Amino acid sequence: MSKINMGNFFEDFSIGQKIVHPLPRTISEGDVSLYIAFTGSRFALHSSDLVAKEMGYEKRPLDDILMFHLTFGKSVQDISLNAIANLGYAEMAFPNPVYVGDTVSMTSTVIGLKENSNGKSGVVYVHSIGVNQNGAVVLDFKRWVMVHKKDHTNLSGVNEVPTFARTTPISQINIPTIKCVDTDSTGGKYFFEDYEIAERLDHPEGITVDNSDHTLATKLYQNNAKVHFNDHMMKSTPMGQRLMYGGIIISMARAISFNGLQNAQWVCAINSGAHANPTYAGDTIYAYTEILEKIEVNREDIGLLRVRTTGLKNQTPKETPTPKGEDGKYLPNVVLDLDYTIVIPKKVTKK
Repeated sequence: MSKINMGNFFEDFSIGQKIVHPLPRTISEGDVSLYIAFTGSRFALHSSDLVAKEMGYEKRPLDDILMFHLTFGKSVQDISLNAIANLGYAEMAFPNPVYVGDTVSMTSTVIGLKENSNGKSGVVYVHSIGVNQNGAVVLDFKRWVMVHKKDHTNLSGVNEVPTFARTTPISQINIPTIKCVDTDSTGGKYFFEDYEIAERLDHPEGITVDNSDHTLATKLYQNNAKVHFNDHMMKSTPMGQRLMYGGIIISMARAISFNGLQNAQWVCAINSGAHANPTYAGDTIYAYTEILEKIEVNREDIGLLRVRTTGLKNQTPKETPTPKGEDGKYLPNVVLDLDYTIVIPKKVTKK
């Protein structure tokens, strides 16, 4: 028996299969610092213990997207080591905050399989749950990934595709009561009441991602998918080069959205997400955000904004009035379509 783990191929998955992913991760201050170095994320709650204490926390909670990467990375060697591409996400919830010193781990259950018509690959759908050292759920999501087949001649015809909710059910919001928000500290003066449905925010900043940026960031998350690291292998593919981990684009878009959403410190849920086109080293990422829905919760201090952030490569928001063409397909420069829900304080908390 070989001692080498070659990863799972499409034929190795079955509906209902449960996978306990190895390598629990204890989160350090270094992880946080490197994430800021790779993304430039500026949200005050994750930058300052003083701001966090003003908002009711004992100390800074981890940026939700960083926590996603560190937890999600546990699943790669079992689910997507032999992936062609990570295709999308749905019903992603962040039930509890994570702090430096916490240890996260993950399990996944296969909920769908669809063999592609070319017989060379298939799409695997999984439901993954991340927990901390106390067993509290910190991440709950579904995703689908295209995976190579071992045997191109053996056609199974499997086609079991799950359905997903349009928006992520929000059962509870584990955020302390916010007594005051110092706008000088957060850098933003706009609150829940200031945003309007259908409003569009064209974030002006662009971030060029270098080879070193995306390579080191993906290593930080212990995401060992071959398409991100093996340049020798990828030169022989139609892409001709390494593919950037799609989560990098989520982080870039979230960081860029700070300008216009400075007080939206929390990601409550990701309702759906699609990596519309591949991204490579040297691409410059831009983003714009549309306000889809304003949601009242049973609290006086906060509200929810359901938003859609569109990530672009090498094209500014001003040049992109819509993400799709007349044929209904994503335009070539659109790299991310992310529908998510953020928490934002109300004006009663303004200091």
